[in-house]
Amino acid sequence: MSYAGSMGQIWGWVITGFMTTLIACSLAEICSAYPTTGGLYFWVSRLATSEWVPLATWLTGWFNWVGLCFGITSIDLGLAQFIAGIINVWRPDIDTSVYMQFGLYVGILIIHGIINSVAIHWTGAMNQGAFFANMVGILIIVVAGLAMTRPLASGEFVFASFSNNSGFDNSGYAFLLVILSSQYTLSGYDSAAHMSEETKNSQKGSPFALITAVVSNAVSGFVFLVALSFMVKDYMGQIVSSDAIRPQMVQVFLDGVGPAWTMVFLVFVILSIFFSGSALTLGSSRMVYAFARDGALPFSKYLHSLHPKTKAPVAAVWFNVTVAGIVGVLYMINSTAYSAIVSVNTIGSQLSYFVPILMRITTSRKSFERGTWHLGRFSIPCGIISCLWILFTCILFVLPTSWPVTPDSMNYAIVPFCFIMILSTGYYMIWGRKWFKGPVRVIDGEQVFLDDDDQIADTSKVQTSAQ
Repeated sequence: MSYAGSMGQIWGWVITGFMTTLIACSLAEICSAYPTTGGLYFWVSRLATSEWVPLATWLTGWFNWVGLCFGITSIDLGLAQFIAGIINVWRPDIDTSVYMQFGLYVGILIIHGIINSVAIHWTGAMNQGAFFANMVGILIIVVAGLAMTRPLASGEFVFASFSNNSGFDNSGYAFLLVILSSQYTLSGYDSAAHMSEETKNSQKGSPFALITAVVSNAVSGFVFLVALSFMVKDYMGQIVSSDAIRPQMVQVFLDGVGPAWTMVFLVFVILSIFFSGSALTLGSSRMVYAFARDGALPFSKYLHSLHPKTKAPVAAVWFNVTVAGIVGVLYMINSTAYSAIVSVNTIGSQLSYFVPILMRITTSRKSFERGTWHLGRFSIPCGIISCLWILFTCILFVLPTSWPVTPDSMNYAIVPFCFIMILSTGYYMIWGRKWFKGPVRVIDGEQVFLDDDDQIADTSKVQTSAQ
């Protein structure tokens, strides 16, 4: 809202939600045909031509892993910042420095690691509970916030008030900056695909979960943002002013419903962020487990293992937690590191979505065998629009977000992303291409590489290592 006013926030969310739903539909169609823990990079192995399968799957897997791992970092760091902001409101005498925030971040990471190391049925129950807690929290904030805040903002302010406070002269660019936060929020939904081998009736269940993850958040997010906009009583004082409490949502709550109800609201917000980070840790651990099965990650032998009691990929969980902790150190070194982490998360996720969709509408346009759920004649148009949107947002995420552009305010997202991908690609070109052939399956107890003659549906002899 500080970039482009309430109108920018609301309609930027609507546009991003609609485009993301199209991407989710394109991915869901592929997921229905190939429901497996490997998810995106496994789909590419079925959609790319044989000579490009190794490199295409390698890059897609690394895009996916970078997006998920940096996603854990961004969410848990964001939660640590949010908690620090709340502490500042009620105990301004406490120094919530970046070092304290990093300590909170490490504690949150460890808790997420423990949660996702327990039995699968416990994590499933917790995530279902988290969904309902999130919906209840939104309902309480919307109903109580609108009932108690007086005066409410006008409809004109909420839906038609544009205010460029981004620092850039171009108002159109200020509006595009709103899409950054919206697209970041509506990402990571491929985690549903990584749970395919633990999902009943996965050819229908996994695509449904993938689409529902986007649509439910797009709708509930729209309701939440509209309600929050109506609660704004002084746009310049509560949102734009440097004297406003950070995050500004806290200021809006305090001025509207008072300190007691503000605390109730913030508990639900914190729970929402916490469970989001936990769910992403869960999905990313499955992706690492499957990618390690094919030998594409360091320590693959250890990462591709299940705990004998919980049957969870515990090594993969703590591998992601450790890497996320190391990435988080950047936050203590540079003040703009958090923005770069957010951008890398979204770029990685978006590019991992781009490759299978592109393969679906090009190399596999005629050979793709649809699963139970598909888009019919809308498949190709939807895929084209999805690819164009992904490329657009990836470009947007490496552009400056503040003016004037200085060494301190520069968007450095391209640096860590390219650094990781150059190392990964270099490793593949020097060593990986000699032995990496793409995803493997287990047939009669022996690992074999997939080729175009394999039939996914032949479950009598073919099953994944995870099963």
